[in-house]
Amino acid sequence: MVASTSLGPELDLTTLAMALEGAEYNPEQFPGLVYHVKDPKAALLLFRSGKVVCTGSKSAAEVRQAVEKTIKLIEKTGAAVLKEPEITVQNIVASADLGQNLNLNAIAMSLGLERVEYEPEQFPGLVYRMNEPKVVLLIFGSGKVVCTGGKRPQEIEAAVENITAELRAAGQLQ
Repeated sequence: MVASTSLGPELDLTTLAMALEGAEYNPEQFPGLVYHVKDPKAALLLFRSGKVVCTGSKSAAEVRQAVEKTIKLIEKTGAAVLKEPEITVQNIVASADLGQNLNLNAIAMSLGLERVEYEPEQFPGLVYRMNEPKVVLLIFGSGKVVCTGGKRPQEIEAAVENITAELRAAGQLQ
């Protein structure tokens, strides 16, 4: 899950890098400070503007916990930050297993070339851009599927249900 928020005013990343144990800050390579929270497991990218991107969490609740832990540590440095920032989920990445091997060449033809990218010499999976919900599915010959682009778990579930139904209707899935 990828989520973003703003902690309010500008942050002094150099001070935070020294105060947050394990923080990585190299502004010549990347303009943000990278801070890893162990429990719940998450990585936070903090920017001078006060914007924060949280990635690696498994749920919105874990994102909130990671952000709250980081806020408490930032407050200890004397920096002023929002106590309860609004957090917005930007992207959910999830995987599924359709339970059987798939013929990606046949699937590429049956799903329609306007929404499919399949170049096995470049990438072993088929890229399918679903219209509803608006997500991208990576479909592999093993039957594994990676879904990205959803903002709510229900969108991911609907996408897997939809692709399963489409593949069954096309005779590509039993």
